[in-house]
Amino acid sequence: MRTQRYFISLLLTVIASLSFITMAQDRSKYRFEVRDVDFEKIKQETLDKNSIYYYPKLVRSFKSNDTIMNFEAYRELYYGFVFQEDYNPFRVTNFEGEDEVEELYYRQNLTREECDKIEEYAVMALDNNLLDIDQLNNYIYALKQKKKYARAAVRQYRLDKLVAAIMSSGRGTEAEPWVVIFPEHEYNIINLLGYVAKEHIEMDGGIDCIKAVREDDNSKTKDFYFDVAKMLQETARKFPEDF
Repeated sequence: MRTQRYFISLLLTVIASLSFITMAQDRSKYRFEVRDVDFEKIKQETLDKNSIYYYPKLVRSFKSNDTIMNFEAYRELYYGFVFQEDYNPFRVTNFEGEDEVEELYYRQNLTREECDKIEEYAVMALDNNLLDIDQLNNYIYALKQKKKYARAAVRQYRLDKLVAAIMSSGRGTEAEPWVVIFPEHEYNIINLLGYVAKEHIEMDGGIDCIKAVREDDNSKTKDFYFDVAKMLQETARKFPEDF
């Protein structure tokens, strides 16, 4: 049986997906080779201090204001996070002023001060979890609204590469599901492709299926598949009392 944290996290994700900020739907920018995720190899490389993919090095590069990280580094950054001590895919952190900021997600024509609040909250959230795709997207939105296009472009590049890293793990089919390490990333990918989730189904073997419809046409349902086995395995190891 899945952990209760899993259901809470999914519920919060569905609520968050209703915000006014939507991710870009141009899939043409995501060019990559689809291949399996070798977690054992990634574990060895991201924990080896002599490796170019040593995790603290990846984090420093990701947080810098440049775009020098190659695509493999983004895959190592994303999937290597499961081997870090602070990895908890169901951690819920509440920051001061969170309710006030969340209200802004539903407004139009934001003032500069309101954009500042969204940016400040996004920075706090990303310091807590640098792979928070929702907050990275919110950060980009706020920067663009403030006409800070150069800074927004750097973060958009990071977001695009993170999404591509996830999508390079499969094809979203039952035979080749996308591998994710956070439950909310299932919905991020769905929204990115222009779909709205309608039903979430847990399958055997650590596979999730999301039935979704297009934002502009809800007449036909499409199934998307995600591999959450590693995420659940690490959660069971760290928090056995929840399983």
